[in-house]
Amino acid sequence: MNDTSLVFTTPQWKREGSSRIPFWAYTDADIYRRELERFFYSGHWCYVGLEAEIPNPGDFKRTVVGERSVIVARTQEGDISVVENVCAHRGVRFCREKFGNRKDFTCPYHQWNYDLKGNLVGVPFRRGVKLDGKINGGMPADFDTKEHGLTKLNVATRNGVIFASFDHDLPSLEAFLGPTILRYFDRVFDGRKLTILGYNRQRIPGNWKLMQENIKDPYHPGLLHTWFVTFGLWRADNKSELKMDEHFRHAAMISTRGSGGKGEVTSGVSSFKDQMTLNDNRFLDVAHEPWWGTPTAVMMTVFPSVIIQQQVNSVSTRHIQPNGEGSFDFVWTHFGFEEDSEDMTRRRLRQANLFGPAGFVSADDGEVIEFSQEGFEQKPFHQTIAELGGREIGDTDHMVTETLIRGMYDYWRRVMEI
Repeated sequence: MNDTSLVFTTPQWKREGSSRIPFWAYTDADIYRRELERFFYSGHWCYVGLEAEIPNPGDFKRTVVGERSVIVARTQEGDISVVENVCAHRGVRFCREKFGNRKDFTCPYHQWNYDLKGNLVGVPFRRGVKLDGKINGGMPADFDTKEHGLTKLNVATRNGVIFASFDHDLPSLEAFLGPTILRYFDRVFDGRKLTILGYNRQRIPGNWKLMQENIKDPYHPGLLHTWFVTFGLWRADNKSELKMDEHFRHAAMISTRGSGGKGEVTSGVSSFKDQMTLNDNRFLDVAHEPWWGTPTAVMMTVFPSVIIQQQVNSVSTRHIQPNGEGSFDFVWTHFGFEEDSEDMTRRRLRQANLFGPAGFVSADDGEVIEFSQEGFEQKPFHQTIAELGGREIGDTDHMVTETLIRGMYDYWRRVMEI
């Protein structure tokens, strides 16, 4: 894969393998530009939303693929379209609303008008203006509206989840996910109608890959997160598995809740608070759901753009939206199912307090990602070490390993040709 539009000198990754990641992989602006082209704008399906966010004809949401603004809309026929939010006339990013409902889109600058599929349907003064008995101005006679619509993205949906790509030569979404990850995808999105419970949004001053790493990293949860280690939601001694697709880009961390309290994995761990109690025990009011099977938590990373979370009764998508090599927006969409009882909906909302920007768990992740980026920028010639569990790459039946991170960078090196 060659990007003739990108001409720069590639820094050297001097070691074999993928267990020592150079700091410049997180800080180099040219590397970041190549990532956008090769991961977000070609070769990959990117998450853009849930169908439940746009349930009615005319509903739309504004989001991004990589750094490029796009509009996800439900057409009057009930189909899903995704178009780039850039007017074909003078390049105006015309849609400013996050959500809405309308029959068409009109650019405010010169009033070019598009239907919800992105087709150009109206051009003011296209035939000119009659003045003093003659026609003045207008578009050239050979101007064809069919050639000047919005950029239309390739769209794939599965069980209420919407993916899109600027690349129209992709394999199916199912082939992209692969059979292993597809099984865990369908575990959450099994065809039941979804309901939207709410959103969180935060800007994290770190490289976008760090959030993919964070959810491919079972090493830290039982060490960094007081909630997880103290109350047994995610600990190194929980029964667990790590799974990858055949390319090592997507992954699932699968865990079954154990018991809290003291044990070998809490010895000397500063985040473990033996005396910690809750003023409201309902935060740990976990109700087993039949669709879980045995696991109580599955954290899935679909590379490059989304994390699909099931942590006990809290379910959400987490959309990674890069904006520069040292920053990304992180958008959480908390959802439930139409069949949920009122009690289950309240339970999902309570447990959602563990996550999001100020979540009892996730606030820790945003902070340490910022700290990591500061270190990378200070010492770009150094490298990280991802060698817990060895240097090999493969599925495991435990979480005392960094194999998923090694897998991701094995894939990253191949696609980036580094």
